[in-house]
Amino acid sequence: MTTAETKSRTTERGQYRRLDAAQRAARTTPGAGTGGRVTVAVYAEDLILQTGMIHQLRMRPEIELIPEAEADKAQVSLVVVDMVDEPTIQLLHRLQRNTSTRTGLVVGFFESGALQTMIECGVAAVLRRGEADQDRLIHLVTAMANGEGVLPGDLLGKLLDHVSSLQRTVLDPRGLTLSTLTAREAEMIRLVSEGFDTAEIAQKTSYSERTVKNVLHEVATRLELRNRAHAVGYAMRHGLI
Repeated sequence: MTTAETKSRTTERGQYRRLDAAQRAARTTPGAGTGGRVTVAVYAEDLILQTGMIHQLRMRPEIELIPEAEADKAQVSLVVVDMVDEPTIQLLHRLQRNTSTRTGLVVGFFESGALQTMIECGVAAVLRRGEADQDRLIHLVTAMANGEGVLPGDLLGKLLDHVSSLQRTVLDPRGLTLSTLTAREAEMIRLVSEGFDTAEIAQKTSYSERTVKNVLHEVATRLELRNRAHAVGYAMRHGLI
């Protein structure tokens, strides 16, 4: 097999340590490892990266590397590449369609423009290869399995700047927010939480009572809320007001 063929094959599917018969029989929940271990599938663009990553992970009892045939059931998919190029993006999009796995990226060089791509591809964690020692890899994998995200400090700062810019330049002019509520909806829910009735909310917001009722009904229907009290509780729990 040529070098190009090897790269294409490992980028598309990855190579994994295969479980023996006893390990396969012990598994009871798809995607969950034996003994509470985190199941991991590794995707790498070349055999050297693949072998190095597997060597780091297979030594730790918290991790269970799963076979190629069961890769789609992994709790965590690790993509190991030099940089985020078109084949990597295609792979990340394919993994994004799999709701059984969360995707982490171990990358040699991360361009600033790749941040938007990472967000669009649903990447939950990023680690630079130069910092990818065994302990950091295990932290990355276990954090992802627990529903958390992991980013280097500089990328986190860029992400927050990106979100702030999005809110300021795109959403604010349209009266929208990053929450599930529009600015108008959030204001009306806030007034409800302060004890104002429909007529008072209409007066304070300069909308008709009918509009106020329609807005609150739309929020309740969209978020499957039972009443105004439930709407206020939901908004407060989720930091929407």
